[in-house]
Amino acid sequence: MYSSYIDMKRIVVFASGSGTNAENIIKFFNHTKTAKVTQVLCNNEHAKIFDRCKNLNVNCLLFNRTDFSKEDTILNLLKEQADYIILAGFLWRIPGKIVAAFPNKIINIHPALLPKYGGKGMYGMNVHKAVKEHKEQETGITIHYVNENYDEGAIIFQAKTALNDLDSAETIAEKIHILEQRYFPRIIEDVILDINE
Repeated sequence: MYSSYIDMKRIVVFASGSGTNAENIIKFFNHTKTAKVTQVLCNNEHAKIFDRCKNLNVNCLLFNRTDFSKEDTILNLLKEQADYIILAGFLWRIPGKIVAAFPNKIINIHPALLPKYGGKGMYGMNVHKAVKEHKEQETGITIHYVNENYDEGAIIFQAKTALNDLDSAETIAEKIHILEQRYFPRIIEDVILDINE
């Protein structure tokens, strides 16, 4: 009945920074039969994700723009190791050749309610500061498929949180982090199960 449980999917996570979302995803799928994070890829040698992966016994590989865009090093690795690709705080645009090789299999999370506050340069505190400056009454997260443009892929899921005048960019970031931790792994699993049932 649940063939997707038998056919465990492989997830490769891309991360650029501290890796809290990546760690949350790894831990979540360690307790399911739906999928498993088999590899983390990082473009920042100083990122904290390396320490997190070491503690979780997951391989974390450093790569550069040549590996990613000009040559097929990362594309070939993904073809060998990934059924799904998850972007968890990854800051580079995904090359078209990778998007084409994994249609509707690359998922990103954005710390705002797209289409607001998306696009190049809109990540992390840049987003939260813009939300604060525009005196928004709510913000949230958007989980979406990835295409060749920043934050323009089809939306899978959004969750909202209310804001008030006392919120700073830092408290907005805290509210967003709670939503990310609560929803991101669950929505990834929902996508995998829906596609493979």
